[in-house]
Amino acid sequence: MHETAEARLKRMKMRSWRRGTKEMDLVLGPWADAHLAGLSEAELDEYEVLLAENDQDLMSWILGPTPAPVGMGPLLGRITAFARDRLAKGR
Repeated sequence: MHETAEARLKRMKMRSWRRGTKEMDLVLGPWADAHLAGLSEAELDEYEVLLAENDQDLMSWILGPTPAPVGMGPLLGRITAFARDRLAKGR
């Protein structure tokens, strides 16, 4: 059975909020709530790949000590900017 678009978004939001580390929950969860519904199919596919990565790697790429893999940079940059903006506003 093929997953509906609505079910896919719901699954991806759930996975964004339940990462395994609270830090990544707080980075990816709010970003997913704010942006997933507006992403193209290609961007959703890219985000799905990102969700398969482990939290330690994601955190290292987002905080900057390690460069993001080729192709993930733009999406991770958007997520990082969103998280920094939220932190600056105290939300």
